[in-house]
Amino acid sequence: MTTTTSHSLAISAKGLRKAYGDKTVLDGIDLLVPTGTVFALLGPNGAGKTTAVKILSTLISADAGDLHVGGHDLAAEPQAVRAAIGVTGQFSAVDGLITGEENMLLMADLHHLPKSEGRRVAAELLDRFDLTDAAKKPAATYSGGMKRRLDIAMTLVGNPRIIFLDEPTTGLDPRSRHNMWAIIRRLVSDGVTVFLTTQYLEEADELADRIAVLNDGRLAAEGSAEELKRLIPGGHVRLRFTDPETYRAAAAALREATPDDEALSLQIPSGGTQRELRAILDWLDTAGIEADELTVHTPDLDDVFFALTSATLPSQTDQSKETVR
Repeated sequence: MTTTTSHSLAISAKGLRKAYGDKTVLDGIDLLVPTGTVFALLGPNGAGKTTAVKILSTLISADAGDLHVGGHDLAAEPQAVRAAIGVTGQFSAVDGLITGEENMLLMADLHHLPKSEGRRVAAELLDRFDLTDAAKKPAATYSGGMKRRLDIAMTLVGNPRIIFLDEPTTGLDPRSRHNMWAIIRRLVSDGVTVFLTTQYLEEADELADRIAVLNDGRLAAEGSAEELKRLIPGGHVRLRFTDPETYRAAAAALREATPDDEALSLQIPSGGTQRELRAILDWLDTAGIEADELTVHTPDLDDVFFALTSATLPSQTDQSKETVR
């Protein structure tokens, strides 16, 4: 287990709480986001994801919590926090009535960049996001993916080291979504920290170093994608045989396995860890049994999400509140 110090944290939130009247939106959650990583916050609609982003990006205030972003106290140094971050919300900040280049230059003016520097930064970012050819066209003519790329390019004008992306690929087609993933990976490779909210579980699985699942204003679980998958039962190793005699011998020797006579396969409960796989392979060698196919099945993030946020499950169970380290 590695220890994360405050110096290596881009975002630190302890006891974050927010309520609107008698409706508690965030109920004392803790979030630690290491510098230069992607942190994904998952949860159903109304779970509090966007509220968390708005608080950490200084758009609204928290009711309680010890909150630091970019090494700055959120309550005492909001201007310093704003200088360190960029925000791309659910809804595009692009002005469709002006060109892509004009949108970029407007952001440069808002950041008080000198004219020459503003034009240089705008040109570099338009090129980086493959928007140079469309730079002189009204942004209203852009596709959804192009507008999203322009939106993020505008966010980067101020060279933020921490970027909040609130559902950045919602409504995009699969190709545009994959292009956005590539952009996010490049940002992180440059040392930028990305705080991502998404409803696409595949997106979190692809991008995030750490994932937190928010449900009813509380953290249901937090960990890497693989750690979260191990929280949910149902993982198994499947051994398939082509020779019926070998299959019957294996089934007789391995009593804890669930047999499938029609498919000539055995299903062994397993979390898919290296130690468990090694034990199964050692057993096969010792028994002199050779399976024709071995596959590992582990729960995916869909299983995790539905298990941790299902209304049919107690939301306060020990398992659903477990934090993986």
